[in-house]
Amino acid sequence: MAALDAPPSPAAPVATGFAPDLMSYEIALVAFSGGKDSLGLVLRLLDLGFPRERIELHHHLVDGNEGSTLMDWPITEAYCKAIADALGIPITFSWRRHGFEGEMCRKGDATAAMMVPNQDDGHTAVGGSGPPGIRLKFPQVSNDLQTRWCSSALKIALMDAYVRNHPKFLNKRTLVLTGERAEESKARANYSVFEPHRSDTRNSKRVPRHIDVWRAVHAWSEHDVWEAIRRWRLVPHPCYFLGWSRCSCRSCIFGSSDQWASVRAIAPDQFGQIANYEREFKVTIHRTMSVVERADRGTPYEIDPYWVKVANRREFTVPVFMDPWVLPKGAFGNSCGPT
Repeated sequence: MAALDAPPSPAAPVATGFAPDLMSYEIALVAFSGGKDSLGLVLRLLDLGFPRERIELHHHLVDGNEGSTLMDWPITEAYCKAIADALGIPITFSWRRHGFEGEMCRKGDATAAMMVPNQDDGHTAVGGSGPPGIRLKFPQVSNDLQTRWCSSALKIALMDAYVRNHPKFLNKRTLVLTGERAEESKARANYSVFEPHRSDTRNSKRVPRHIDVWRAVHAWSEHDVWEAIRRWRLVPHPCYFLGWSRCSCRSCIFGSSDQWASVRAIAPDQFGQIANYEREFKVTIHRTMSVVERADRGTPYEIDPYWVKVANRREFTVPVFMDPWVLPKGAFGNSCGPT
């Protein structure tokens, strides 16, 4: 795989679908996980000619920034930063204090504060003064966001807190882009492609924020997504080269038995921590089986040691643009995610 000094000039995009009046927005804020669909969001904006200087990628650090590597891929933060830098687009980060592990282990404490970007290029603590509560169990495999609290507490709430508290969104038209696709499930097929965001206050005289949400790849197939990435010659997240078909946490609660077997193979210490927590809580992620039982039933992916090293470190040194471009082995597999 050779490095390219700059992105190629891609051919005209093939994938289409609804697009709002993009030039009416001063900010396009992309919910950027580092996964293929979030890459598709950015590339669609660029293909449609939206100015890079108006785009901002925003990523949530699921494990926080205090050193935990319990759930997420250690490389994800650096990978997201490398993609942003290569495309000439700024990126910001948010997280909940103490991350996933801290929230899961709450025993009589309030949910910790969220750290969101501020106007001084630092972070401001938001929230964290709620009533005490107890979790002491992993998020459960469910579409209910109270039961599957990782999505709501560690991702959705952070984006909301960011746009509600940063003054740059006041008196502006902001377009938030998220990567749900209709092809993924019947539920997602029914999502609105374009609507006011939860944080929209366009009619407020005191805090006017015009914020819409656009699911810019909602009509795309997985083939469309990979085709956009191929045209731009971008290297996908390392997890796809390891066989994962969905770039969520390395130890995603929706993981299949084969994925849990693979996690045990590439991250045995973190797998052991998760198994110990299940025993301590006396509540498993899957309810009827422990992660050990699930891993025992699965078969690890055919894992390339090179990509294991890349995925499990915190510095991304792989060329961002690939020549020749290679479709990763995880493409078009079992997504193992929420519906």
